[in-house]
Amino acid sequence: MILFLNSLYPNKKSKFKCKRLGRGRGTGLGKTCGKGHKGQKSRSGGKIRRGFEGGQTPFYRRIPKFGFKNKNRKKVQELGLYNLNKLSDSDITIDVLKKNKLISSKINLVKLILVGKLNKFVNICDKNIKVSLGSRKIIELLNEKI
Repeated sequence: MILFLNSLYPNKKSKFKCKRLGRGRGTGLGKTCGKGHKGQKSRSGGKIRRGFEGGQTPFYRRIPKFGFKNKNRKKVQELGLYNLNKLSDSDITIDVLKKNKLISSKINLVKLILVGKLNKFVNICDKNIKVSLGSRKIIELLNEKI
């Protein structure tokens, strides 16, 4: 079937007749045009903004303001050096720590702190693992010995 511009028409029920206001009593929308008598909402441009309570202090101004949670915050967890003894891998990444359940799955930054003793060689392969000064010295000493 070939379509021509003069044969195009809209789908059925896609076009509605608009309300014809002020066209006599019989239409049901005569005289006041469905707006009732007097008052702010019957006037032209008579809109009431969202949250307006008729001059009473609105709810959003009455309640106290508090709290803010940054969606982009870094979720950091401290981890003692002794926890690394439990790992079988010498290469340490955040995924390895999550797999061995040393940190929760929501954490995206880890800080290694000097708590307990480290008995084995470790290689930190992830930029999201920060190391405290004391634990850095211990790791470097162990790496030199081995």
